[in-house]
Amino acid sequence: MGQKWQRPPMVKRTWLRWTLMIGFAAYLVASYLTIDVNWTRVYEGLDRGAAFVMAFTSPDFTGRAGDIWDGMVESIVMTVAASVVGIAISIPIGLGAARNIAPMPVYLICRGIVAVSRALQEIIVAILLVAIFGFGPLAGFLTLSFATIGFLSKLLAEDIESMDRVQAEAIKASGARWMQWINYGVQPQVMPRLIGLSMYRIDINFRESAILGLVGAGGIGATLNTAFDRYEYDTAAAILIIIIGIVMALEYLSGIIRARVQ
Repeated sequence: MGQKWQRPPMVKRTWLRWTLMIGFAAYLVASYLTIDVNWTRVYEGLDRGAAFVMAFTSPDFTGRAGDIWDGMVESIVMTVAASVVGIAISIPIGLGAARNIAPMPVYLICRGIVAVSRALQEIIVAILLVAIFGFGPLAGFLTLSFATIGFLSKLLAEDIESMDRVQAEAIKASGARWMQWINYGVQPQVMPRLIGLSMYRIDINFRESAILGLVGAGGIGATLNTAFDRYEYDTAAAILIIIIGIVMALEYLSGIIRARVQ
C-alpha cells in the first residue's frame, strides 16, 4: 500500500503565514469600520495640531514663568517624596514576596499587596484619591507611592528569588541570625539592582506626575492642562521641553550611579 501524501513543512508554514496575514488584515478592516470617526473634526484639528508643532520653534518660558516654576517644583517635590516613601515600603514587601526567604503566610500577603498595586493603573488611583482628598499634590503623592510599591516590590522579589543561593547558605551556615543573613547574604547580591530600579522608578514617577496633574493631582500637569485649555501652545511647548530636559538629566544621572554601583 502506498503512503499517504503529506504536505511539506515549508508549504505548511507558508499557508499558516498567509492565513495569519489575511486574518489580521480582516481584523483591521473590521475594527476600522466599527470606529465612528468624525473626519470634519479631524480636518478642523489639523490647524491646531500644526500650531502646536510650530510652537516648539518659539516656546514661551517667560509669559507664565511663575506658574511653570511652581508646577515644576511641586512635581519634583511630589516625585522625590513619593519615591522615598514608596521605596522604603517596597523593600520589606519585596523581601516578604520572595518565596525562597519568606514563610508562606507572609509571602501570600505581600504578593497580594503587589498584585493589587499592579492591577490598578495610576490614573485610576489618582482619580479616586482626588475624589477623597480633593485637588492637590497629596493625591499625586499617594498615587505615586502606591504605584512604586507594586513596581519595585515585584522586581525586587524576583531578584531575590534568582540570587545565588551558595553565598546566602554560607552565611546561614555560619550561625547568623535572620537579619544578619539578609544583610550579608541577600543584600549584597540585590543592592546594585535595587539602586538601578530605584533610579528608574524616580524617572517614571516624574513623568507620571505630569500626567496625574491632568486629573487634578498636582504637579506640572495642571499647568500644562491649563495651557492647552487656553490654546497657549507656546507655553505648553516650553513646559514639555523642560520635562524632556529633566527626564534626560535623570537618565544620565541614573546611568552614572548604576555604573559606579556595579
